Amino acid sequence: MTTEITAAQRAEWQRQLDELTKEQEGKWVTIEVLDPTYGDQTEAERVPFAYAARDPKDDVVFVAVGGNSPRYPAVLRHMIWHPREVDISTGAGRTALKVTDVEGTTTLVSFYPPQSAS
Repeated sequence: MTTEITAAQRAEWQRQLDELTKEQEGKWVTIEVLDPTYGDQTEAERVPFAYAARDPKDDVVFVAVGGNSPRYPAVLRHMIWHPREVDISTGAGRTALKVTDVEGTTTLVSFYPPQSAS
């Protein structure tokens, strides 16, 4: 069953991702990809969060990490093409972002308190 995503829903995703970026500034993230064909894989583990955004022109959601210290000098972007669901969950002091694309692959982004510099 396919449900058409409206322009208003997509615009709301952008607002939610902008808010998430502001609220989670300074946090660290783990990015996991749950793919029905290739299985579950960890894309990034406990790295500094940079931002989450949506590009309406190319219909893609970005989750960016790094780019804020000598240890993590480059910004790396995980891209989710043609998202059909964007869900931000908060509770018990934890936050998570779940984005599912049209093919059923789900990206989970879990937020953690910042780690001390080593």
